[in-house]
Amino acid sequence: MPIYEYKAYASGGATKTGVVDADTPREARQRLRRDNILVSELRELRSGTRKQSHGLAHGTTAPRRTTVLLDKLKKLRESPSGPSGRDLELVAAVTRQMGTMLGAGIPMAEMLSAVIDQSENRAQETMFRTIRERITQGVSFGDALAEYPQYFTELYVNMVKAGEATGQVDIVLRRLADFLQRQRALQRKVVSALTYPVLMISIGLLVVSILMTFVVPKITEMLTDTGQVMPLPTRVLIAISQGFKDYWIAIPAGIAVMSVSYSRIYRTSRGQLAIDRIKLRIPVVGELLRKSAVARFTRTLSTLLSSGVPAVRSLEITETVVGNRIIADATRHVRVRIMEGTDIATPLKATGAFPSVVGYMVAVGEQSGQLEEMLDRIADAYDEEIEVVTQRITTVLEPIMIILLAVVVGFIVWSIVLPILQVGNV
Repeated sequence: MPIYEYKAYASGGATKTGVVDADTPREARQRLRRDNILVSELRELRSGTRKQSHGLAHGTTAPRRTTVLLDKLKKLRESPSGPSGRDLELVAAVTRQMGTMLGAGIPMAEMLSAVIDQSENRAQETMFRTIRERITQGVSFGDALAEYPQYFTELYVNMVKAGEATGQVDIVLRRLADFLQRQRALQRKVVSALTYPVLMISIGLLVVSILMTFVVPKITEMLTDTGQVMPLPTRVLIAISQGFKDYWIAIPAGIAVMSVSYSRIYRTSRGQLAIDRIKLRIPVVGELLRKSAVARFTRTLSTLLSSGVPAVRSLEITETVVGNRIIADATRHVRVRIMEGTDIATPLKATGAFPSVVGYMVAVGEQSGQLEEMLDRIADAYDEEIEVVTQRITTVLEPIMIILLAVVVGFIVWSIVLPILQVGNV
């Protein structure tokens, strides 16, 4: 079914724009007229071109915003990255609404119509209209969602397909909504823990750079004009200040070079493995990253298994979302061993990448037939531990940052005051 973009006049004379799906331009106009909307311009949004209907804008070309919209939709289909930030919150909210409506007995097409009516922007509205059209053409819900990997990840699509196979799409969607909300909460905890020290270091470097580049040179120049022999700390300060003044461009250039080098090294298999191993060994921060990776592993695996996705496929998907190469390689090892006929707990313990308590709890879950519930308990426990580590990072790093800044500023002040005191003694 084609999708049309329209310009129209609503009741009261207000200008309105939007999209509507219909078989023909005439049907699209009739649908809008029933809503007391008078169409002034109508164009088809298929294959990147428009078809002008008999409105007020004959002979005009498609506006730039139509091309931009189509480009966004194309990117949605091509990008495999999955949602992040605000998009993750949006997907979680929409997923819960879809699960609630399907659980209430609302047909799939009507459920998508309700989602379309409350879409926040044009790209999302058009995406859900296309999904609804694909479903009316006989495509499964999971396959239709798979066409938009930027919003609906491999994990999401596989869970929906498993729900379709078992007739429990509504339950799976609600479970997915819970999972996405917990993932977003975990992201916020990790980001909030790492943002404060990074911000403190950045502000400290900025302040020191300004002092050394603009303030200190003027003061040291006055001291040099006195003709006296400068003490060692002052000479060191003058040399550092002159270096900042003459080679300040080296600082942002060095940061840019390190950033590009890090990105290129991390793209290689060996580089990624080495960097992720180093990250896990960083005091306090490494503990936080390991706990967040384990929490993501257990929560994801539990959600997939409880939705009916086979264990091997669940581990394959989980491997892509844990966020650390060490944990991902361990997950791959567990998946290979399961294909050879072993259980999950034995190779999990053997990898050494997971805390021993995780292996023992997984073994108990397998023996009792409650693996999904046990994995959820592990994830909940690690979520609480992440909260504790986050507070510890803030508590430990705050005084360290203050002391470091105090030492630097104190050295600058001492180096300036020392020759002044010498002059006074003379």
